[in-house]
Amino acid sequence: MSSLLTAVEYERTAAMLRGRRIHRVVYYPLMGGEDGCDVEEWDFGTWHQPTMGVELSTDDGACFSAVWGSSFDHFGLEVFPEPMTAHLRMIGEPGGSAAVDVTDHPHWSSLVGRKLTCVDIAWSQDPESDLRTPSAIRLCSREKAVWIAVGSPAEWLPTEVYHLGTDDVMVVFNAELAAKVGIPSVG
Repeated sequence: MSSLLTAVEYERTAAMLRGRRIHRVVYYPLMGGEDGCDVEEWDFGTWHQPTMGVELSTDDGACFSAVWGSSFDHFGLEVFPEPMTAHLRMIGEPGGSAAVDVTDHPHWSSLVGRKLTCVDIAWSQDPESDLRTPSAIRLCSREKAVWIAVGSPAEWLPTEVYHLGTDDVMVVFNAELAAKVGIPSVG
């Protein structure tokens, strides 16, 4: 893992994404099963669970990684201007993470290839300590918004209750569910 991320670096990375076009999206869910090679389920309809992170490649050759981390004291979503190989080991190996290309998934289709007009960080604030932790990043084109967050369902099989601030990455595809998950509103 990389060194701790600062709020200034985080804002700089978000600014680097603005105006770019996403060309490719790759999820990094865990693998399990007897041989450690079964890709865990990640598609739950209106949200996805690429547990370890999301890699976004842009049409100008840049690469960004969204992973869970604890740079801000609690688990938060961390975004870096570098590939997932800088953050994960054992990609494609038994018991590691699978690289699953979801560029052509219908939920990404209205964002892939379009200019990111807005990239916002959704910060959660701890009322007792004034500590801010990034819960999610919202990527917007004129047509679509997608939230990449740290969170997971409260129980398995997933119901309608979610927890933010876990060591899991989830992707949410509509504002109603983003609010239900508890992602702080931005912009």
